Amino acid sequence: MSDNIITLNSELIHTELKDLVRNSVEETLNSLLDAEADRLVNAERYARDDERQGYRSGHYDRNFTTTSGDVNLRVPKLKGLTFETAIIERYKRRETSVEEALIEMYLAGVSVRRVEDITEALWGTKVSPGTISNLNKKAYENIEKWRNRSLANETYPYVYVDGIFLKRSWGGEFENVSILVAVGVSSDGHREIIGAAEGLKEDLESWKEFFVWLKSRGLSGVRLVIGDKALGMVEAIGQVFPKAKYQRCIVHFYRNVFSVVPNGKVKEVAKMLKAIHASEDKDAAREKAKAVAEKLKQMKLSKAAQKVLESIDETLTYMDFPVEHWMRIRTNNTLERINREIKRRTKVVGSFPDGESALMLVCARLRHVASSDWGTKRYLNMDHLKSMIISEEENDIAG
Repeated sequence: MSDNIITLNSELIHTELKDLVRNSVEETLNSLLDAEADRLVNAERYARDDERQGYRSGHYDRNFTTTSGDVNLRVPKLKGLTFETAIIERYKRRETSVEEALIEMYLAGVSVRRVEDITEALWGTKVSPGTISNLNKKAYENIEKWRNRSLANETYPYVYVDGIFLKRSWGGEFENVSILVAVGVSSDGHREIIGAAEGLKEDLESWKEFFVWLKSRGLSGVRLVIGDKALGMVEAIGQVFPKAKYQRCIVHFYRNVFSVVPNGKVKEVAKMLKAIHASEDKDAAREKAKAVAEKLKQMKLSKAAQKVLESIDETLTYMDFPVEHWMRIRTNNTLERINREIKRRTKVVGSFPDGESALMLVCARLRHVASSDWGTKRYLNMDHLKSMIISEEENDIAG
C-alpha cells in the first residue's frame, strides 16, 4: 500500500467547477440567441435565400446575471426586424420577482453589505446599493400608479374594509400607523384590491377621506360595505355612500360579546350566537336573539345580553341580499386572511421609518396576494344579485 496521501484543494476545485458551469451557461445561451435570430430572419447566417425576412447586423454585448454568475450575452442585431428574445423577457420577470425581497430587506434595516452577501449567495453576483435605491424608487412609482388607478370601468356591489395597524418610529418614539384597505367584489363576481391608503388612525375623518378617495377614482354601485365596527366607519359610509348598507362582521361581533363572558362559558355562548345567524330570515334571527339575550341574563351575563340586543341588527344586514351570498358577505374573513399574511411579512421590519414605507410594503404584499392567490377565480356568482336589483327597480317603477 502506498503511503502517499492525495490532497485536494477544495477551494480551487470549486472555483474551477463554477467557471466551467458559467462558461457552459454562457455558450448555451449565446447559441440559443443565434438560433432565435436565425428563426426570425428565416435563414442561417450568411445564407442567401429568397424567403429571408431580414439581415444580421452584428451584435451588442449585454451582461446577464445567472445563478452561476455573470455571463456575457452577444445579442444579435437585425436589419429590417426587431430582435426580441424570450431569454431576456424571462430575465425581466425574474428581476421583478426579486424586487419585493430586496425592498423587504431594505425596510427591515438589513445592511447594504448583508444585502450584497445574500444576493451573491442566491444569484452569484452582488446587488449594488444603487440597484437597491433604484428598485425602491421604481416600486414607489409602480405602487402609486396601481393605487390611484381608475375604478370607473366596473361596479363593486360588495366592499370589504379594514385597517391594518403597524409600528413606525417618530422622533425617537414608536407609534401606530394605520393602513386602510378595501376589497371589492365586482359585478362579475371577482375580488379585487380597490384601495389602500394611510389612515393615521381609524376615526371618522380618516374613513371619510378614504371613502371619498375611492369614490373620486370611480367607485360606484356599492350596495353593501362589510367590516368591523371601527370608530367613525359607519357614519362615514352613510355620508359618502348613502345608498349602501352596512354589515358588521359577525366574527368581530362574537369577539365583542366574548369580551364580557368568562372563559369557561365562551364555548356555550358561541353556540348560542351562531344559532342566531343560522336562522332562515331576519325576523327569525331577531326572535332568536331575544331568546339568547334572555338566557344570557339567566346565566348572569347581563352585559353580554345587552351587547346582543344593542348590536344584533347591524349583524343581520346580509339577510337583505341573496341567500347564496350569505356565507361570504356576513364576515370580513377575506380581509382578515390578508391582514394576517401582511403582519407575518412585516413582522421582520419591526418599526417603519415612516407611513409611506409601511404603505409601500403593504401594497406590495396586497398585489402579490391578489395576483397569485385569487387569480381569475370567481368569488361569487352575481346573477342572483342582478336578479334582485332588477326586481327592486321594477317594483320602484310600479310604485
